[in-house]
Amino acid sequence: MDAITHALRFAFGMTWEVLWALILGFALSAAVQAVVSKRQMRKLLPDDSPRTLVVASGLGAASSSCSYASVALARSLFRKGADFTAAMAFQFASTNLVVELGVILAVLIGWQFTAGELVGGPIMIALMALLFRRFLKPSMVTEAQRQAELGVAGRMEGHAEMDMSIPAGGTLSQRLRSSQGLTAISNFFVMDWAAVWMDVFGGLLIAGALAAWVPNSFWQGLFLQHHGALATLWGPLIGPLVAMLSFVCSIGNVPLAAVLWNGGISFGGVVAFIFADLIILPILNIYRKYYGARMAGFLLVTFYSAMAAAGLIVDLVFKVLGIVPTGPRHAKVTDAGVTLNYTTVLNVVFLALAAVLVVRYFRKGGGLPMLRVMNEPELEHHHGHAHA
Repeated sequence: MDAITHALRFAFGMTWEVLWALILGFALSAAVQAVVSKRQMRKLLPDDSPRTLVVASGLGAASSSCSYASVALARSLFRKGADFTAAMAFQFASTNLVVELGVILAVLIGWQFTAGELVGGPIMIALMALLFRRFLKPSMVTEAQRQAELGVAGRMEGHAEMDMSIPAGGTLSQRLRSSQGLTAISNFFVMDWAAVWMDVFGGLLIAGALAAWVPNSFWQGLFLQHHGALATLWGPLIGPLVAMLSFVCSIGNVPLAAVLWNGGISFGGVVAFIFADLIILPILNIYRKYYGARMAGFLLVTFYSAMAAAGLIVDLVFKVLGIVPTGPRHAKVTDAGVTLNYTTVLNVVFLALAAVLVVRYFRKGGGLPMLRVMNEPELEHHHGHAHA
């Protein structure tokens, strides 16, 4: 019981440290999603040209951070005419370049890691596209298309299909401040939380358990912390493997990344670990359902290679620039309780904001019926309700 209590204290302490940042990140993400129509996305991803990949990355960064929803939406885009490589680029960006990830990384580990994600994300997408051009055969895409058309259910497909964006008209500020805009923001805020809360708090619980039960000496040995250049190379290789076995995706990976950083993994290892939420075992199984076993294996190998290489490149570039954190590691892995400080004040303020958005969702938005259809495989008949 003492061990469990210790782990729960760590989980609560980390939750309290980052709660305001989570709410802020999801609120900002909701505002972005409110002005980006999913119906327009499919028309903008016709091929794998550099321009289309940039557009795909931008659209991904403006979408939900839920890994399951992004994977489902990528299949939907592919089924409705988007290029397969562009759909995968969208999927990468939607879990690695979203605003809430950057906010929580900066608060929990440090701004350098936010910068690493923003620099490494486009590098990873470019590497993925190069690997696809070299090794992805047209017959594999055709086979994946046939499997995708079967419509085998994954997770959060209803959430991925919902289009609650604000119709065009007026300035961006006017659209966001309108009654319809505020309702759209509250809808996205609540539904994104509903999609990822298990991953977020599951990640916090696992991070708390690891912080309480696993000594740093174990991590230091696993990550070869005192082996110089070998540790730099090893970190991006082992980071994605640890992520695969954690079963935690989306921003739920960040608390685990903080534990690994304090334990001695390299800077590039943290970056690669965060990237690897799209190759955790449950999502690999969804790839198998969506595109077939052959394509799932191809995605595992190419995604892992791109993630590890991008992590290593970011590590080396940031070391040359002198911005990799050095000295004692102080990621906010703590079992501290609630005290009267700026964190508590921010948490109170942003909890009030969350309460306002939740109340508006239930008064003006979809309420419980919309939450119930989030995991439905087909949602075409709900589009009218979502817009309303």
